[in-house]
Amino acid sequence: MQTLKSFYKEISLEAGCDEAGRGCLAGPVFAAAVIFPENYSNDFINDSKKLNELQRLSLREIIINDALYYAIAEVSAAEIDKINILNASILAMHKALDNLSVKPSFIIVDGNRFKQYLNIPHECIVKGDSKYLSIAAASILAKTSRDAYMQKLHEANANYNWAKNKGYPTIEHRKAIQIFGVTKHHRLSFKLSENQLKLNF
Repeated sequence: MQTLKSFYKEISLEAGCDEAGRGCLAGPVFAAAVIFPENYSNDFINDSKKLNELQRLSLREIIINDALYYAIAEVSAAEIDKINILNASILAMHKALDNLSVKPSFIIVDGNRFKQYLNIPHECIVKGDSKYLSIAAASILAKTSRDAYMQKLHEANANYNWAKNKGYPTIEHRKAIQIFGVTKHHRLSFKLSENQLKLNF
């Protein structure tokens, strides 16, 4: 497996950010921020989508142990309905940064859209979770946290099989919505439209 880069800039407190659950029909969007020690290396950390569940869970413990600082945050389905999924994803990343016990010197973010966080410089990196360790680690923490959350929701909402589909728009999930209707955990406004991709400032 290709080793990802330790940093974008040679700054000791560079935070990587990523989110999980942006494309789901139900549940919150989660985000994480991770700061590793300088020149940190790990041959196994990668984009969470390229790992299986067991690998993600194993790496989660390693990341938590090895990171200088890390934080995880979420934004609810109701809030997503109010501000749209793009703004909610960025808000979740801002909340994760808020939850760090130190303020980073620089922020690298997966994707191509972000809003200025405080006065801290940042860089958006397309496919950053397959290029930089801190972003990949953030993707793993966000994904595993969200999966655990959806597992708990499944226990009270078994008709939708969120334990398996995690709220993503599978055929099974869509059929369940047709049969059983929506819950308070569903994103009532969610659809693939331009309205869900507008940044609010």
